[in-house]
Amino acid sequence: MHDGFIYSLVLSGPLAGTSLTLEQLETWEPQQGLIWLHLRYRHKKARHWILNSGLHKVETDALLAQDTRPRAVIAGDGILLALRGVNLNPDSAPEDMVAIRIYADKQRIISTSDRQLHSVKDVAEQIMAGTGPTTTGDFIVAICENLTNRKVEFIDSLEDQLGQVEEQVVSGNVKDLRTDIAELRRQTVAIRRYLAPQKEAYSKMVSDQLNLFNDHERLKLREINDKLIRTIEDLDALRDRANVTQEELLSQQSEQLNKRLYFLSLVSVVFLPLTFLTGLLGVNIGGIPGADNPWAFATFCGILFSLIALQMALFYRFKWL
Repeated sequence: MHDGFIYSLVLSGPLAGTSLTLEQLETWEPQQGLIWLHLRYRHKKARHWILNSGLHKVETDALLAQDTRPRAVIAGDGILLALRGVNLNPDSAPEDMVAIRIYADKQRIISTSDRQLHSVKDVAEQIMAGTGPTTTGDFIVAICENLTNRKVEFIDSLEDQLGQVEEQVVSGNVKDLRTDIAELRRQTVAIRRYLAPQKEAYSKMVSDQLNLFNDHERLKLREINDKLIRTIEDLDALRDRANVTQEELLSQQSEQLNKRLYFLSLVSVVFLPLTFLTGLLGVNIGGIPGADNPWAFATFCGILFSLIALQMALFYRFKWL
């Protein structure tokens, strides 16, 4: 479909797996089967349809909200969900998570988003292939499962990146690693922002006595929630590892800088008395000793080398070298 209607699919009944036209939607009856509409909420016609869909103002405002925080709210006989998924669109940052809003009851499911979400696309393809969910609870479970699996895959990729960075830090190849670690930390903070409230939304669906879920769907939703909790724990561990890696990197860079400064200090200490002596004998006034002696320069150079040797012996004795 067009004009802001991304998907308009029948989940159950004789027409399960088929897409409805806008005219069919206007005459669709609940006894004909469960339908799912996925709309682009910024589109004018989609907004007009939602405002005239018969939903209460709370549901319509939530479906049309531009900025949402993950949550689950009981709305009469249905449920209102706001969830977030990893952004896998081309030229997009994965941590810039895509929001999806869902109102679902036993007769219909209405969801909205502004950008494409691969988890939603996968569920739609399953429905059109005849292998997708057929009930409201099964649909919500499928969406939550796909969203969680995408997060797990993204965090696994972050762990692989961090592992490569840790190997480079251990091997001493620290060029441009500060930027890489800073980017990893930024991504973990950005995605962690939405995982905790999404976990609370899953927990609320598991705990609330909703008649939308049967025992099997509730059990599966509990497993998805446990998986998300483990994902959050992995993300926290990833963030801590990134902090430790950054501290190790800063420690190595500080050690390298201290070595260079120490070397320059030793060079300064060695040449300070030599500079004093050469400066003293280089003044252009009468009475400079050895001015008429042809061996004076060689003797003076010998004194300088002897002074350097004496300094090196003292540095070695005091373990400065």
